[in-house]
Amino acid sequence: MARLRGSLVAIVTPMTGGVSPTAAIDWERYAALIEFHIAEHTDGIVAVGTTGESATLDEAEHCEVIRRTVAVVRGRVPVVAGTGANSTTEAISLTAAAKAAGADACLLVTPYYNKPTQEGLFLHFKAVADAVAIPQILYNVPGRTACDMLPATIARLSRIPHIVGVKEATGDLRRVAELRADCAANFVLLSGDDATGREFMLAGGDGVISVTANVAPRAVHELCVAALAGERERAAKIDAPLALLHRDLFCESNPIPAKWALHAMGHAEVGIRLPLTWLSADEQPKVRAALAHAGIAVHH
Repeated sequence: MARLRGSLVAIVTPMTGGVSPTAAIDWERYAALIEFHIAEHTDGIVAVGTTGESATLDEAEHCEVIRRTVAVVRGRVPVVAGTGANSTTEAISLTAAAKAAGADACLLVTPYYNKPTQEGLFLHFKAVADAVAIPQILYNVPGRTACDMLPATIARLSRIPHIVGVKEATGDLRRVAELRADCAANFVLLSGDDATGREFMLAGGDGVISVTANVAPRAVHELCVAALAGERERAAKIDAPLALLHRDLFCESNPIPAKWALHAMGHAEVGIRLPLTWLSADEQPKVRAALAHAGIAVHH
């Protein structure tokens, strides 16, 4: 497969039915969103990650989102499927299902809640990689999981067959040089933090798995092109109008603001699954202003 590089959108899973534990996946809107991203030069689709509400989809829905993503994309860009879990057997099962569905790679978050040791993390990811022959990207996001996978552990894992990269979402730019120096050759380093993504790439990273790209896909793609070319001033100029989005798309828990923004842009209905809620009236002007600052038109 082509090396994962540039702007990979952590795509939302659009729903209908308002705020509900059973809000229905809006397959028509989802297909249209994928086409929107491909037209706007997004470099890859990351399905059923945190932003895709993986935590509230059942296993059948999770696998169906992956299958439909692959079917709509038709090989035009890489499809990365979120298949992480805090149960190793469940992570293996989801990763095998993603491979069967035709995903190009999988994204596996560190086990959340049960707080494994560094050795436990190593053995968990090694077990998944040993069980399923598909490219796998580690995902370190301690702000969500209460578990920080240290660079030394990532470096060990980088030498395991099928483990090809990491999504590093700590926002600690000092880790980029350490990971680049200590990990296997061609190990892919992807930022999971939009606010520091530009500097991450300028420091030697390969791209960003982006929430902001949900609403500004062309701009995030162009930012990645500039940053990966080492064009610091051009990258900063492209990134400046996105700064408020990088911040305010997290004013409430992701993907609450992103879903509201896509609705405001006319790309999604009102739909989100409990325990997530719709963006509060107090925060809506903030996200609307961030969209305006980025030059994005809203319809609602």
